[in-house]
Amino acid sequence: MPANQLSFRVEIRVTPREGIVDPEGQTIARALEDLGYRGVSRVGSGRLLKLELQAPSGEDARDLVTRMCEELIANPVIERYEIRLEPVAPGAPLEPGAPAGPAAPAEPTEPAKP
Repeated sequence: MPANQLSFRVEIRVTPREGIVDPEGQTIARALEDLGYRGVSRVGSGRLLKLELQAPSGEDARDLVTRMCEELIANPVIERYEIRLEPVAPGAPLEPGAPAGPAAPAEPTEPAKP
């Protein structure tokens, strides 16, 4: 890793936008009811991606991950995404699937308006 790069653990949570049909969530809700679980009124589905990356700063890392989301990871027409970024201490192992640990609460990130 170059000397001017910091390491970050990143979690990206992708979910359907409000008002968008969520067939996976609906299927899970019906299956839970069929299994006898009563009282579940809404189930929302989504994806959680975890990655590790190097960048010169936290701001650069967030900008990079935002571009990744807008270009590939999320469909901005029907999905929204939240980014959680955690700096990794120098020399700390970058373990696959390591929990994100304490970090600032994830804030919804909306794609840039054209």
